[in-house]
Amino acid sequence: MNIAEWILVAFLSVALLVFLIVGIVALVKWNHLVDEAKKVVKKGQDIAETTNDIAENVKGMTSFGNIIKTVSDTVADNIDKKPKKNPKK
Repeated sequence: MNIAEWILVAFLSVALLVFLIVGIVALVKWNHLVDEAKKVVKKGQDIAETTNDIAENVKGMTSFGNIIKTVSDTVADNIDKKPKKNPKK
């Protein structure tokens, strides 16, 4: 082999070594990024479940039909509790 071929082989070997090192570092960083993304997704799911539970608890108080039902039940209870006048007196 002449000098030009040795230079080419050395250059390609160094380039391969650099790409391998960069690839390994990028893979390690990618794994850390994936782990953080998993944590964010898990936290998001917990927040969504909590929000769903809160929405179910508040749902009866905020829906229009249930508000009317609650008011009518309260009015009906108040009417039933009032003493009735005796018409015979």
